[in-house]
Amino acid sequence: MTLEIRQDELSQGLLGTPYADLSPVQKSVVDLMISEAPSGVSPTLQTDDRTFWERLADTVADVGGSWTFIGVFGGVLLGWAALNLALARFASAFDPYPFIFLNLMLSAVAALQAPVIMMSQKRQAVRDRLAAEHDYTVNLRAELEIMRLHDRLRLNQGQMARIEAALTALAKP
Repeated sequence: MTLEIRQDELSQGLLGTPYADLSPVQKSVVDLMISEAPSGVSPTLQTDDRTFWERLADTVADVGGSWTFIGVFGGVLLGWAALNLALARFASAFDPYPFIFLNLMLSAVAALQAPVIMMSQKRQAVRDRLAAEHDYTVNLRAELEIMRLHDRLRLNQGQMARIEAALTALAKP
C-alpha cells in the first residue's frame, strides 16, 4: 500500500476529509501517525538562535523583574538619600534634597529598561506561540490516536462477540 493511499485512508477514517483537503498541521499529524514516530520537541523550540542583544534583553528582563532587583534597587535609593542627607549637614552633598540627579538617573533607567523588557516579552510571545502550535499538534495527534484505538477496540469487541457466539453454537448439542 502506497503512502498516499495510507494517508488518505487515515484522514478519511479519522477526520472524514481527504488528505489533500487537510490543513498543513493536520497533514503533519497524519504523517506522524503513519510513521509512528514520536512527536518530540519542536526543532524551533530546541535551538537557541537568539542574538547577543536578544540574550541581553532577556537577562535585563530576568534581573529587572525580580524581587532581588527591587530589594537591591530600594537599598541603593535609600543609601543615596541617606548619604546625601548626611553630607548635607557639612554642605558637601553631591545631590542635595530634592535629589534632582537621582530623579534623572531613575528616569534614564526607566526609559532604557522598559523598551528592553518589552523586546524580551515580544520575543517570548513568539516562542510561546510556537510552543502553543506544537502543543496543538501533539494534542491533535493524541486525540486522533485515541479515536483510532477506540475504533480498533470496537472492532475487537465485534470479533469477540462473533467468536463467543460461534463457541456458544458449538457447545450446544
